[in-house]
Amino acid sequence: MHDPSTRPRTRREPPRFRDVEVLAVQPLGPWMVRVTLGGPALQGFTVEEPAASVRLLLPSGPADELVRPVWNGNEFLLADGRRPVIRTLTPLHVTGRTFDVDIVVHGDGRASQWAARAEPGSPAAISGPGRGYAIDASADAFLVAGDETAMPAIGQLLSLLPPSATVAVHVEIAHPDARLALPSHPGATIAWLDASADASPGTALVEAVLAADVDTETRIWIAGEAASMQRIRGGLFTDRGLPRTNATIRGYWKHGRAGDDEP
Repeated sequence: MHDPSTRPRTRREPPRFRDVEVLAVQPLGPWMVRVTLGGPALQGFTVEEPAASVRLLLPSGPADELVRPVWNGNEFLLADGRRPVIRTLTPLHVTGRTFDVDIVVHGDGRASQWAARAEPGSPAAISGPGRGYAIDASADAFLVAGDETAMPAIGQLLSLLPPSATVAVHVEIAHPDARLALPSHPGATIAWLDASADASPGTALVEAVLAADVDTETRIWIAGEAASMQRIRGGLFTDRGLPRTNATIRGYWKHGRAGDDEP
């Protein structure tokens, strides 16, 4: 008899990829650019909640050719077995057949390189949207945290969280001048965390989050590098016993993994 435990784990296939192209590129600062994407394939594309996500497929073939990957039951792969260049991003300003994504451009990641040289007409494809964040309008306290890749989602949340709530915000940045203006919120305090070049990404964020004053009623939203998110889950859920039902913690990218979801 076949042992079910030996069967490969399968996951639900994400939404189909839609072809888009770059319509505009706007620098937001030394380390972030806003790329406007659009095209007829976005007909019917809607985003219902803040801090949602899309998978952005970038060219990976010769001469910057956009090559569609195939879902193998667990992940997207190219025909030769390589992982495609896919980045998880927050869709912003969704209107009709266009929306914006903000992309970090420091470092030598392939997504950063693409964003730095993107121009109108550059091809890409998107899959999504992924689930957003359902805000509890009755909550009195929120902890919102992330690295630079999470700043677009953090901005969305700050503009929509209940004005009567207290909101502790922690943002890890690789360079002091990577700070961007975030929407004002009457109950928010924002702590900018300088990442150390000698530490793995997310270290400063992990330390700040695990030292934060939160209780079982605090609503939590955190996103960033995947390994650091695992450390935060362990610290909050296992060590401190906070309820998982009040927390959304998402890995946006993986340090040291070429191709898929690299910064």
